[in-house]
Amino acid sequence: MNTDQRNFLLAERETVKRMLAKTPATAILTRMSDEARLRNIEAELAALPADGRSPARARLTFNGLPVIGSHGIFADFGMKAVSSFTDAVATVAASLSAPLAAMGPIPNRDQNQLLITNTAVGSFGFELEEYRAQELLDDESAVAVALDRTQSLLQATLGQDDELADIASETDPRALDKVRGFLRVLADNEAICTLQYGDKAMRFADPGQVRRSLDRLAADNLRESQETLEGEFVGVLPVARSFEFKLSGSDEIVRGKISPKVGDVGMLNDHLHQRVRVEAMRTQVGNGRPRFLLTHIPQWAAGAAPASS
Repeated sequence: MNTDQRNFLLAERETVKRMLAKTPATAILTRMSDEARLRNIEAELAALPADGRSPARARLTFNGLPVIGSHGIFADFGMKAVSSFTDAVATVAASLSAPLAAMGPIPNRDQNQLLITNTAVGSFGFELEEYRAQELLDDESAVAVALDRTQSLLQATLGQDDELADIASETDPRALDKVRGFLRVLADNEAICTLQYGDKAMRFADPGQVRRSLDRLAADNLRESQETLEGEFVGVLPVARSFEFKLSGSDEIVRGKISPKVGDVGMLNDHLHQRVRVEAMRTQVGNGRPRFLLTHIPQWAAGAAPASS
């Protein structure tokens, strides 16, 4: 449903009620007109569907060389910065439902757009809102999840290697590249940004910090590779979507997460301690501990026996 339309009608209803309360009984025609309007408002409200979810909203503000206080922002930078940010969010959103091809159009691009609804007050930037072509359901949308993940990823570039590896391991490589593109626009223009979403805000303190974040996301520091692991599952938590996997020929236990694209996670517990090969994405930041993301449900041989201890 259109939340703005409901809010408008509710406000108008209160206005008409106040007008009626002040209109004397002798003003018959005026009262008849206001009462008719009130009945129409009530009918319009009754015809609207139940309240849906409000659209996801974020606030992206900039500072640095391209920004002239709270007065303005150089148009060339402003267009590039907002475009690269919204492109990153749309790509993260698209990656939530299926792996992305290395090239080509971003799937569902039209469904994962952000609108600029206002300029931000206090510094120069923009208020952004997810585009809704129809009523938003109560479930969290892909755009809402993508905004949260993009903010978390940017924040993680300011933290420890393990923190960055955790979220980077669950982010599609093409989406990571789009986030790099946004940081590159900031770095190339000696700019910084603050991103507010929900009850959290992340902020770059200076252009040097932006450049360091970009370096930490660079391919030679954030290394990803698809690997085949051979061994046995020793534990799976379906709700947390995490697993422990003992490698064959050693006592090493690999711990990792399970991609959202993998369905029926619980069935992995039916195959504990059975020898199997699995495909996993390995992510390592700097010299930190590698993270693994299970990307496919493995295939067990018929009548597979438990792996030897």
